[in-house]
Amino acid sequence: MPAFSEVAAAIPYEGPTSRNPLAFKHYDAEAMIEGKSMRDHLRFSVVYWHTFRGTGSDPFGAGTMQRPWDDGSDSVENAQKRARVAFEFFEKLGAPFYAFHDRDVAPEGKTLAESHKNLDAVAAVLKEEQQRSGVKLLWGTANLFSHPRYLHGAATSCNAEVFAYAAAQVKKALEVTHELGGEGYTFWGGREGYQCLWNTDMKREQEHLARFLHLAVDHAKAIGYTGPFYIEPKPKEPTKHQYDSDAAACLNFLRQYDLLPYFKLNLETNHATLAGHTMQHELEVAGAAGALGSIDANTGDLLLGWDTDQFGTDIYMTSQCMYSILKYGGLTTGGVNFDAKVRRESFEPIDLFYAHIGSMDAYARGLKIAAAMRADGRIEGMVRDRYASWDTGLGAEIEAGDHSFASLEKRMLDQGEAAPNASGRQELFENVINEYL
Repeated sequence: MPAFSEVAAAIPYEGPTSRNPLAFKHYDAEAMIEGKSMRDHLRFSVVYWHTFRGTGSDPFGAGTMQRPWDDGSDSVENAQKRARVAFEFFEKLGAPFYAFHDRDVAPEGKTLAESHKNLDAVAAVLKEEQQRSGVKLLWGTANLFSHPRYLHGAATSCNAEVFAYAAAQVKKALEVTHELGGEGYTFWGGREGYQCLWNTDMKREQEHLARFLHLAVDHAKAIGYTGPFYIEPKPKEPTKHQYDSDAAACLNFLRQYDLLPYFKLNLETNHATLAGHTMQHELEVAGAAGALGSIDANTGDLLLGWDTDQFGTDIYMTSQCMYSILKYGGLTTGGVNFDAKVRRESFEPIDLFYAHIGSMDAYARGLKIAAAMRADGRIEGMVRDRYASWDTGLGAEIEAGDHSFASLEKRMLDQGEAAPNASGRQELFENVINEYL
C-alpha cells in the first residue's frame, strides 16, 4: 500500500485560479522562461534529513511526527523501507532531485566498517529507486557533527584520530555520492569553529581544515569524481564562531588555501540572516566571485535567533533569489534544495506535500517575476545610469588603469571640486520592484 495514499498521482499544475491544495498554481515544470523550462531553472530537490528523519522534537518536547511507514528502529531494513517511501514522495511531488547526509539514509554502526556496510546496503536501494524513477541525487554529504566523537569538531578537532575518522567517513560518503551519480558534494562545517579562544589554536585548526579539503579533492580525482564541491556558510550554530560563517569568509578561506578552483558555495537563506545578511547579499557575494553553486531554500523567523529552517513562501524574497541567480547565469549542477522542515504542529504526512508545494510555487513565482524584471530592463537601466560616470571620460580611464594618485590629484587640483552627486533614488527602486509583485 502506498505510504501517501491521499495523493493518488503526481501533483498537477492547475494554474493561479486553482483552489486545490494538492496542485501547483505557479510551478509549471514545462513552461519556458529565458529559453529554459522551469524544471531546469529551479532544479528542485527534497532533503532527506528533515523530510524523512525529522521527528518534530525540540528542547522542550518529544517528537510529534506521524510517520506510519517508519517502525522507529535503527535497523538497515527500516532504512531501506524508508528509502522506498522517500522515492514515492519525490515522484508524486515531481521533484527531480534529492539530497542526503550519510547518517540520514543509513544507521551508524558499532564500528566504522559496520557503518560503511550499512551505507552500502541502503545505497543499493537508493540506486535501484533512482534508476526506476529517474529522480537524481543533487548532492551528498557526511554528518560530521552529531556523534559525540565530533564534540571538538571534525577536520578542526584537537584529536588527530577524530580527523582521521572524519576523513574515512567523507571518503565513503564521497564514493557513495559518486556511485549514485551525485551532481555535487557538500561540506557543511557543523562544529568546525570554537566556543572559547583561550583553548583554541585558530591558525592550526584552519590549516587542518584546508588540508582535509585538499585530501577530499585528491580522492575525488582518484575515483573519477568530477562534480563540484560546495562549502555551505553557517554562522553561530552550534559553536559560538564558525570558520564558514558567511559567503565572504568562505571565499577568503578558499582563496587563502588555494581551494577556490575546486569549490563553489551552497547558500542558505536562514544561514544568511543569522550571519546578519540577506540571502540576496550572499548570492551577490558568491555570484560576483564566480562561486555561486547551489542554494538551500528555506527561511528563518527573524524574531528568533536560531536556525528554524522554515519553508520559504515570501514572494519578495524568492524574487530576490531568482533575480540574482539569473543574473549570474543560473544553476547548473546545483539546485533549489528544500533544506526546510514542517513545523512541529504540522505532524501529518500530508503536511509534507502542502509545505513543498507552497514553497515550489513561491520560487516559481519568484522566477517569473525575476524574468519579467530582466526582460523589462528598467532596474538594470537605472543601475547603469547611477554608474554612468564610470562609462566614459575619467571613470573609464580609472577602470582601464590609466591613472595614478598623482594624476588624479592633479585633476582635482585643477578642477577644484568633484561634480555634484546624483540622487540614489532608493525609494524609486523599491517602488519599481513592487510593480512586478
